[in-house]
Amino acid sequence: MLGLIQRVSNAKVDVGGETVGEINQGILLLLGVEREDTEGAADKLLRKVLNYRIFPDDEGKMNLNVQQIEGSLLIVPQFTLAADTRKGLRPSFTSSASPDVAEMLYDYFVSQANQGSEGGSVATFVATGVFGAKMQVTLCNDGPVTFMLES
Repeated sequence: MLGLIQRVSNAKVDVGGETVGEINQGILLLLGVEREDTEGAADKLLRKVLNYRIFPDDEGKMNLNVQQIEGSLLIVPQFTLAADTRKGLRPSFTSSASPDVAEMLYDYFVSQANQGSEGGSVATFVATGVFGAKMQVTLCNDGPVTFMLES
């Protein structure tokens, strides 16, 4: 499972001209599901996302996670993250999970995010995109700070 996280001042997702998910300070997570992924992989990635220290402390060092700043999490499904781009000029999606499996694991990930990670509390607020929809994502990347996480 792949997660591209971006530290944001704010972010939102629109579908058909309507905002379906919006956050202020926190993390925008673009979530990619690969063929071999499981609920265990989702749990592992969620722990990383919620505990990854990308927010500044009082000294300006990246020592705080999204939970410690009482930030929000916007989870957006993005199957293109699982693309193989090593050869040619067109991406291959052979490593991507089937739409049914990807949607099930995306829903599981969101459900777990709403409950919090093992032994931890959840981000203050969890918002989402819409699986399978054509979405427009607007964000203000704070830093900019962007990391690719894998489970």
